[in-house]
Amino acid sequence: MTTTYFHEPRPTSTNMSTPQRVLAVGAHPDDIEFGCGATLAKWSLTGADITIAILTDGSKGTWDPASNPTALALVRQGEARKAAGTLASKAGVEFLGWTDGELVAGDRATAQICHLIRKYRPEVVIGHDPWKRYRLHPDHRAAGFIVTNSVVAARDPHFLPELGLHHRPETVLLFEADEANHFETFGELQLRTKIESLLCHRSQHESSMEISSGSEQSQVSKFRETVRKSAETTGAICHNELAEAFHLISAE
Repeated sequence: MTTTYFHEPRPTSTNMSTPQRVLAVGAHPDDIEFGCGATLAKWSLTGADITIAILTDGSKGTWDPASNPTALALVRQGEARKAAGTLASKAGVEFLGWTDGELVAGDRATAQICHLIRKYRPEVVIGHDPWKRYRLHPDHRAAGFIVTNSVVAARDPHFLPELGLHHRPETVLLFEADEANHFETFGELQLRTKIESLLCHRSQHESSMEISSGSEQSQVSKFRETVRKSAETTGAICHNELAEAFHLISAE
């Protein structure tokens, strides 16, 4: 007798209520904007307090071999602050300072994000999906595990008690999801805000957005269309015009 194994379709959800407080954790400057920029812009407009934590300094994020990593890290901090302010006028940004490409999902990084969860007390924590298959960049994988490990540490009083009163987030949302089960939809305003926040990262125009000096105007238009098409493709999955996809995990 032959047994057939199959995956049953997983239930999906669309559009949670706006949380009061959100902590979004990215491996590099610009990861948050790519992964959940429109969602943060939408929630900010309806009253959410947004905090963005960036784990690495982004010092290797260039194709120029003559670039100075220390100088680039400072440039990327400035870009990240400008981008965060574009997404949410009162967004806070925390820089954890790990060297780009050397992020480790160990005790120290877990303690850093655990501290931020207990400090800001978010209902929703957002990060990379560490279980995404065939992921190439090790920082993204490590960043995802740092988030999931930190949520567990932050919610239980006997983990790292020296870091303050424990806090239990309600939900973890993982972008770049290997298996999406939640969608946040948005409109043209949030799409434009996401794109403008991404364009704040001028040091990444060539390497991440295929925008080079000399033909900037046409390539910026092409990048805008690329981001739009991605949002439209995701929106079609949940029968909406524009959306971002996540894997939702209840953290309660």
